[in-house]
Amino acid sequence: MKNSEIRELSVQELQERLSSETMKYEKMRMNHSVTPLDKPSELTSQRRLIARLNTVLREKNNNK
Repeated sequence: MKNSEIRELSVQELQERLSSETMKYEKMRMNHSVTPLDKPSELTSQRRLIARLNTVLREKNNNK
């Protein structure tokens, strides 16, 4: 998901997306500890997506 796409989302959509992406990341991390993922770099990209979502959400909340 690109930054421009993230910035177009509303605060409510950002919160929902953040929740679902965090759960997805936790599941990926647990699966990776049991059996290694084919692409471990997916963990890094998922973590960065969560950070971008948090950043945009924080910016939108501070601008109110």
